[in-house]
Amino acid sequence: MNPTLINSIWLLAALGLVLALILYFVARKFKVEEDPRIDLVADALPGANCGACGKAGCRDMAVLIVNDPSYTGCPVCNEENVARIAEILGRVPEKKDPMIAVIRCKGGKTNTTAKALFEGLQSCSYAAALMPSEGGCPFGCLGFGDCTAVCAFDALHINPETGLPEADPEKCTACGACTKVCPRGIIEIRKRRDEDGRVYVGCMNRQKGIYSAKVCKVSCIGCGKCVKTCPQNAITLDNNLAYVNDALCISCQACVDVCPTHAMTIMPLDKKKVKVDVQAEPANQTV
Repeated sequence: MNPTLINSIWLLAALGLVLALILYFVARKFKVEEDPRIDLVADALPGANCGACGKAGCRDMAVLIVNDPSYTGCPVCNEENVARIAEILGRVPEKKDPMIAVIRCKGGKTNTTAKALFEGLQSCSYAAALMPSEGGCPFGCLGFGDCTAVCAFDALHINPETGLPEADPEKCTACGACTKVCPRGIIEIRKRRDEDGRVYVGCMNRQKGIYSAKVCKVSCIGCGKCVKTCPQNAITLDNNLAYVNDALCISCQACVDVCPTHAMTIMPLDKKKVKVDVQAEPANQTV
């Protein structure tokens, strides 16, 4: 064999060995030690990668949870997820009120009359730039389902009868994706209150009552009866629109009873108090 070729082979081998040693020591020098709990926490998270936390995915969220003890955790975690993560990290499980997406519009097909037919791109964000709504309310739900499209948990669906989105209480994780995509801002994350019922104003119309009533039968007209009736001072009236403070509300439903347009809403519906008029039976007459 040619001596020159042999020398070249040995030179390349020696050069490769030197470069390998350099890479080895550089890797050891700049090696980043990762907390093994990160993978465990990532496995304990829901794994939907829904983006509700603002991170790229659940693993990035796990890094934040492990490295920041003050961080409260994933917004869509249920009690089981929270308990597993707390056990992994040796922390006390945080108690959080269950939340759910609330649709603050009751107009739709049943309480408004269509005054126009939108035939453009069937998207709320597109339609919002071109028209008030088919029923004429400039604050109401457009009904094209942008919120349902972004829901990673299949928890929002358009009711074909009302034309309004509805949140499935069994699936909704209150991730907030629907609130971000709605161009009208009619979706709000509120406490579930499954036992007592959640009370809220099912309207976002800030026009004066005389105008809002023309476009929707159940719009808030800003009369203020709910404000005067609430025993907890949980309701405020601003810019012709009432708002129920979720932190102060005790679900007594006094506001629901006095609202003249039924804009005040109680959900679930089976939590609505049923008033029964008990009439005294006529006294037995002796013939």
